[in-house]
Amino acid sequence: MRIDIITCVPDLLDSPFNVSILKRAQDKGVVEINVHNLRDFTLDKHRRVDDYAYGPGAGMVLTVEPLDRAISALKSERDYDAVIFMTPDGERFEQKTANRFSLFKNIIILCGHYKGIDQRIRDHFVTHEISIGDFVLTGGELAASLVVDAIVRLLPGAMSDETSALTDSFQDDLLAPPVYTRPAEYKGWKVPDVLLSGNDKLIEEWRHEQAYQRTKERRPDLLQ
Repeated sequence: MRIDIITCVPDLLDSPFNVSILKRAQDKGVVEINVHNLRDFTLDKHRRVDDYAYGPGAGMVLTVEPLDRAISALKSERDYDAVIFMTPDGERFEQKTANRFSLFKNIIILCGHYKGIDQRIRDHFVTHEISIGDFVLTGGELAASLVVDAIVRLLPGAMSDETSALTDSFQDDLLAPPVYTRPAEYKGWKVPDVLLSGNDKLIEEWRHEQAYQRTKERRPDLLQ
């Protein structure tokens, strides 16, 4: 998979993509992540990429010209399955969305900043508008890093045990059950006996029941 991210503050994305699973996935060739500085695509001599919005009110907007040039330059080199815009008024990002996006080959992610991007880019280029929750960030960079992380960990070869992602919360509309590791007893706090039984069938039944109960208590909406 190839992921191209367009942003006016690329330094915000240095750290998330250079550690842990995301770094290993890139080193192994599972995914190629490219961060593009929007300022490289402006014709403004001061490298400005924003301007005041038409009409009254405060806040700056990323302008149409550099965004058009950046997206068009990328699309001239390859076909893209999706052009994703990170925005608070988009579709709520969920595990099912990550599963769907993980099947794509090439993705562009646009990071808005300030008050967002010129609507004409949304009208003519964007195929998916995605929100990570009902709140507002300074820009879409941190949201984009979350989306990329959720997608990449699903790609074959990204994780040492590919079945691990299949048992995560939300994959089967249930929250994940409690997990324990050694020692079996610490300060009198004991691991449930069933997990020490060696009976895989009983353990799986216990995990499913625990997942169901946890979901019922914390996220009953998922059971509906």
